[in-house]
Amino acid sequence: MNKLKYKRVLLKLSGEALMGNDAFGVNPETISKIVSEIKLMVDSGVELAIVIGGGNIFRGVALGSKGMDRATADYMGMLATVMNAIALQDAMKHIGIISRVQSAIKIEQIVEPYIRGKAIRYIEDNKVVIFAAGTGNPFFTTDTAAALRAIELNAEVVIKATKVEGIFSDDPEKVKDAKLFKKITFDEVISKKLKVMDSTAFTLCRDQGMPIAVLSLFKKNALLNFIHGEAEGTLVTLN
Repeated sequence: MNKLKYKRVLLKLSGEALMGNDAFGVNPETISKIVSEIKLMVDSGVELAIVIGGGNIFRGVALGSKGMDRATADYMGMLATVMNAIALQDAMKHIGIISRVQSAIKIEQIVEPYIRGKAIRYIEDNKVVIFAAGTGNPFFTTDTAAALRAIELNAEVVIKATKVEGIFSDDPEKVKDAKLFKKITFDEVISKKLKVMDSTAFTLCRDQGMPIAVLSLFKKNALLNFIHGEAEGTLVTLN
């Protein structure tokens, strides 16, 4: 395998990715497959941080639109991401990956609070850092948390791991001949009205020149291939 193209990486995982084919919660077989792919990255020497969502347990936006106070719903969603982070950490432990969970809201009996300097030291020591509770503020998604943490940690790329192989011209599940973009600029994403991340996260990455890669979490070796510079998914860059 070629030399690493990306040494320090922020991986964004959705909560829904942990469900597998279940209706909610964490599917043991699915999380096992995910951490196996992550281990390949870690064993290659990548300095890895992960931001995880909570949509498999609780989705604040949806309940906020149905009458629950949006801030309350979002705080509940943040707690769901803590649960997912602990589940991910436990699954990693079983295959020999050393990790630390840091939360943007303080739950010190369970996980550490987010401290930037400590997070950087952890990843420099080859420990995976899992960031939970988003940004710690309501009205911001975990996409925004991923962009923010990537910039704070001086990551080289944000990888958004999804159920599809990259960014398409149309929904590939609905349009058979939808085109997969191998590389695209931030401006092209905007002009084509493509959905990559929420607008706040996308703008943060564009303004800071932080590349975004979108690729399949469930394609074998896709993460490993990408960090070594092989063609996988879609890469969003400034030019």
